[in-house]
Amino acid sequence: MTLYELLASSTPLLVASCLILGLLVGSFLNVVVYRVPIMLLREWTAQCREMLEQDDGTKPVVEDPAAVHTTFNLLKPDSHCPACNHKITALENIPILSYLVLGGKCSACKSPISMRYPGVELTTGLMTALVGWSFGATTLTLALFLFTWTLIALTLIDYDEQLLPDNITLPLLWAGLLVNTLDLGLGVSLRDAVIGAMAGYVSLWCFYWTFKLATGKEGMGYGDFKLLAALGAWLGWQSLLPVIILSSVVGALFGFANILLLKRDKSAPMPFGPFLASAGFIMLIFGPQIITFYRQTFAI
Repeated sequence: MTLYELLASSTPLLVASCLILGLLVGSFLNVVVYRVPIMLLREWTAQCREMLEQDDGTKPVVEDPAAVHTTFNLLKPDSHCPACNHKITALENIPILSYLVLGGKCSACKSPISMRYPGVELTTGLMTALVGWSFGATTLTLALFLFTWTLIALTLIDYDEQLLPDNITLPLLWAGLLVNTLDLGLGVSLRDAVIGAMAGYVSLWCFYWTFKLATGKEGMGYGDFKLLAALGAWLGWQSLLPVIILSSVVGALFGFANILLLKRDKSAPMPFGPFLASAGFIMLIFGPQIITFYRQTFAI
């Protein structure tokens, strides 16, 4: 019996395997979320220097939080403690387990390790397991793993930096069109995917300019347009309205909670990408039920 046949014949084994895979990927996503913005910062700084004809020895255009590392990408430098630069060993990098064994502290300097790291690992593991349980041992499931992991990374980057990088959102869009071109079983035709990508971008673009002309303020960034376009490419144009409604409602509730409970300034900007990504994942898992409920409720 092949591995595929084994996973296909046992749902508990499939879900457990997906959970473990998600935990491992979640550990890597922590690296992606921290390093990608810094890598972009360095790239933009280099471009500014070139435009301003500055030498490399001049003061950076903006402060680089990882300036001590000459080489900085997703692979180098090795994972390390930001407080004492202690290199994290393989045994110290086991998802969740290492955090518990270390008591949430660096083994060298005893500086506290943020709960966010195991939180991201656990969340990624659970979401990956949910995708595996929902779609089974199929090629489509592998594609949806990438979709899910990308949404997690975009959610955290946008929450931290109010940034949805083009080098993540655009490949996500093209991947959605490719998956539906290959007809892997998502149930979205290429026509619906293309219309979804166009309608997703244009709808938020129109909202952006309407809001800006009416108030003189920017209600969202261009990255949100591209993220919704990517969701349309994966899920089809039929899912766009539920995604917008879900993300708007959750975003409004989250904003009110921040203002009332955390006393956050109501004029402070709040990223919209995390709510779009969350709504997109909800539609991936529960989309048919939501659309059926929507059509029955409004007799469409």
